[in-house]
Amino acid sequence: MKSHKFPFTIAFADTDAAGIVYHARFIEIAERARMDWFKKEMLIHSDGGFIIKKLSAKYDIPLTLMDEIVVESCATHVGAASADIEQKFLRNGTVCAIVNIRVAYVGIKDLKPKRIPAEWLKHF
Repeated sequence: MKSHKFPFTIAFADTDAAGIVYHARFIEIAERARMDWFKKEMLIHSDGGFIIKKLSAKYDIPLTLMDEIVVESCATHVGAASADIEQKFLRNGTVCAIVNIRVAYVGIKDLKPKRIPAEWLKHF
C-alpha cells in the first residue's frame, strides 16, 4: 500500500520539562501527518469524513527537542467503511514510536457509518 511521509521538527511545545516529547503529543503529530496526507490526496469530502474509532501507541525510543523526524503513514487494511492506518515516527530511519489507528468513514450530517467513496480507495 502507498505511504505518506511527513517531516517534522520537535519544538519546545512538544516536550516536557526534561526536553522529551510528551506522550500525548505523538497523537497530535500523527493527526497532523494524516491531515497532510488526506489533503494532498484530496481525501476531503463535504458529505462525510473519517473519525477515530480505535487508537494504540507504542513508544520505543524517546524523541527530544530539535529532533528532525519523519512520520510515515500507511493504510494496513481498508474495508468498506473503515481503514487501519499505521504511523511510524522515524528519526534517521530508526523507528522510535508507532501509532496505530482505525478510522471509520461517517456521514457529516448523521455521523452514521458510510462506505468509503470508491474514488478514494486508490489513495490508500
